Amino acid sequence: MDFNQFSLIYPNEEARRAHESGKSVPDIDMFTLQELGLLEIFDLKNRELSEFFTTDPAVMKYRMATFDDMLRCKELTEMLNRLVPVLNDIMELRRLEADNGDTNDYLSSITEIELYVSSVQVLRQGLASVKCDLKSPAFTALNTLVTELAESAYYKELNQKLEELTQRVREIKSVTIGVNLDAQLRPSSAGVLSINAEPFKSGEVLDKILRLNFKNDNYTCIANLVPFGKKQSENQKMALSLAFNSAINDVYKSSLRSWKKIVQTYVLENTEFLLNLMPEFEFLVRGTQMLRALQEKGCSLIIPDIRPMEERAFVAKNLYNPCVALKIEDEIVPNDVVFDKDATIYVLTGPNRGGKSVITCAVGLSQVMLQLGMYVPAESAIISPVDGIYTHFPTGAEDTIDKGRLGEECARLGEIFDCITANSLVLLDESLSSTGSYEASYIAAEVLGGLAHVGCRCLFSTHLHELAAEIDNINRRSLENGGVAIDTLVAGIVGEGKRSFRITRAKPDGKSYARDIAQSYGLTYENIIQRVEDASN
Repeated sequence: MDFNQFSLIYPNEEARRAHESGKSVPDIDMFTLQELGLLEIFDLKNRELSEFFTTDPAVMKYRMATFDDMLRCKELTEMLNRLVPVLNDIMELRRLEADNGDTNDYLSSITEIELYVSSVQVLRQGLASVKCDLKSPAFTALNTLVTELAESAYYKELNQKLEELTQRVREIKSVTIGVNLDAQLRPSSAGVLSINAEPFKSGEVLDKILRLNFKNDNYTCIANLVPFGKKQSENQKMALSLAFNSAINDVYKSSLRSWKKIVQTYVLENTEFLLNLMPEFEFLVRGTQMLRALQEKGCSLIIPDIRPMEERAFVAKNLYNPCVALKIEDEIVPNDVVFDKDATIYVLTGPNRGGKSVITCAVGLSQVMLQLGMYVPAESAIISPVDGIYTHFPTGAEDTIDKGRLGEECARLGEIFDCITANSLVLLDESLSSTGSYEASYIAAEVLGGLAHVGCRCLFSTHLHELAAEIDNINRRSLENGGVAIDTLVAGIVGEGKRSFRITRAKPDGKSYARDIAQSYGLTYENIIQRVEDASN
């Protein structure tokens, strides 16, 4: 097996090349991920999360099998968590070598070999402990690869020679230095007299002279030992350290020269394959942590039925927002969401804090998790990949001076139309909330007509109840021009203004929501009269 072609997240080299060329990468940017709330959960260090998205169903299925192994076998996460610090040490060692410009640092070569051997041991032990439980092609192949490495004659010889050499090097406890002085008793030159297996000890001049075994006491100094680096600048300490390492390198050069070649041909090649996998390790660990946390809260997670992109399928039963589920203690309310020939676009209305934004993000997150190759937060799902996810959420304080908030919102909406196709997903949450209802409803109707003409899937969560009343008119124009159908969803109330957080496919009742908002702020006619009377008493 070619080490450099191995991957835990791509089934073959062809899939990896397609991804790297951009052919299988959807348009999902960091801004969208931030609005959906996923960046905080992943918080990747080695790569941007957007770099892991794919439109290739084969890649998604391969990753889901990988996540399945990691969810069933906690030892795999523990193994990767132990492995990453070792690989980080290798990267730091190489960085220091590059900064120092020393290509003949034989001690660093030994250290890198030690780290490489350690990484192989971590992998071998971790995979061996769960070998019988592995089902995914990724971890099964990794186990075969690591076993092949660890049992090779070359690796065994490497271990044997490493043990011999490290034992010699690690026995070094002190260095004896000879220093020549000039006429003013200033150090003019210095050299290493010997490398010793015993440390030096502090002593006094008189004690040294009076000792009967003076000749056999070569490791007791005639004065107290001074801590290394005391009253020295960082540059002085660095210079002295480099001098010591240089001396040791020179002494052991003959023994270690052949090791540099081994590092360059064998160890460097094999550690490179592990270092290249670090972003994959981090992605899998973060993703598994998220999925396991949801499982531990009793939330449903499933492997969806992945349909071709051109089918534009999205049918989710008991869909929920995983980011919200991880933050709240209460039981989360799931909902069914279906995009079909009768409704490719939805206008979602309902009371404030009734779950509109939550379900809007849930649709986006389910699509995102699918195209990362993760499980989907639902009881069942049939979903097609999309070629891009485009969001437009409230901009808050991000208004621009030259355009104003409405101008900024319109500009962002316009940019979406520069990118979308019939295979895209658009999520709009309280868009056009910066202007009056008449202007907002008019612009929103035009936007919906444009989206219907493109034929993309869209969920438009809005406070504009007047807009929902215009859906029939928008549909009439759209369908006459070959567009798709638009329908309405409603976030429900269960008596006395209590939110049910249930989303139903129905016509909205704007008046009941307006009264609910007024009642929640104590601004119904009855509330106002009561407050006036209370204030006058």
